[in-house]
Amino acid sequence: MGSNVAAELLEALLIREALIRMAVKTNGLREGTISEELMKVLLSLASNWGDVVDMNTFKVIHLTGAMTNEVYRLSWPTKAEGAVRTVLVRIYGEGVEIFFNRDEEIRTFESISMHGHGPRLLGQFSEGRVEEFIHARTLSSDDLRDPEISARIAAKLREFHNLDMPGSRNVALWDRLRNWTGKARTLWSPEHAKEFLLDTLEEEIDILEKELSRDSQEVRFCHNDLQYGNVMIDEKTRTITLIDYEYASYNPVAYDLANHFCEMAANYHTDTPHILNYSVYPDLEERQRFIQSYISSTVSTTGRIKFDAYVNKIDFDYLEYARQRFQQYWLRKAQLLETGGHSPIGRVNGLAEVQ
Repeated sequence: MGSNVAAELLEALLIREALIRMAVKTNGLREGTISEELMKVLLSLASNWGDVVDMNTFKVIHLTGAMTNEVYRLSWPTKAEGAVRTVLVRIYGEGVEIFFNRDEEIRTFESISMHGHGPRLLGQFSEGRVEEFIHARTLSSDDLRDPEISARIAAKLREFHNLDMPGSRNVALWDRLRNWTGKARTLWSPEHAKEFLLDTLEEEIDILEKELSRDSQEVRFCHNDLQYGNVMIDEKTRTITLIDYEYASYNPVAYDLANHFCEMAANYHTDTPHILNYSVYPDLEERQRFIQSYISSTVSTTGRIKFDAYVNKIDFDYLEYARQRFQQYWLRKAQLLETGGHSPIGRVNGLAEVQ
């Protein structure tokens, strides 16, 4: 499959995004400790819905899976007997402004919601926001290998790529990588800078940009973080919903596909969530099947979301995660750029060439 070579080149580039996976400190929200500002937002929502509540009626459950935020399910009883109102509260991680612009992310969130994707934005406060909470299931790592679910993800991703989003339509990838590299130089110790070859990264980025931009690319609005925790499924309708758009921007379609393949090596719900298992990386047949599903898909119905996870704290070894990503890049670089005098870059647009 012609597009696979280009996709693998782009997925190797994803390794550089390990720079974003540095530890994130969050403000937190424990049971019974709701800030005054958030309480005002919740009471306003409750009033608009005709609910009468007080702080003692709130039930707070901390949900896992978010890597740059703390996420909570908040619920309270309504006037209707036995009925419960539920919303999702997202507390922003401190320091994430290094990686993305929060105001832009909120505008993206609102725009995607207007297109019928994901949850609705219900309210904002200085430390986070309140979102619609819809009943569906967060995928597991095993779900990504289910052929039926994988085909549905591919179809939904194509639908996502077809969104007409405001803002710049230039490829965001290269400048983002350069920006993160510059930030890393100011934050990392000399030992880590040497280990991860920070002094050579800009040259690497220049080489890859040149190699991967020689021919036209299919540039669309991409999710850029399609790990299993950012995919929801309605068990009744089998509808797929993509969530969490912090890194969403216009990029080559092959980049989004490659990132998804890379995420199949991860399981963030183990005792060692930072350890990547590249022995389960999808083989050629599985990657071809996904891309064929992507190509052959038609516009499907959209769905909305809920988080269904266990209570836990964000506890992740970001440095070791980055180390493994970089190791994979250096291991793969030679074979991926080995083209025998023929550049594979023209295959970036080769999705239709799948046999």
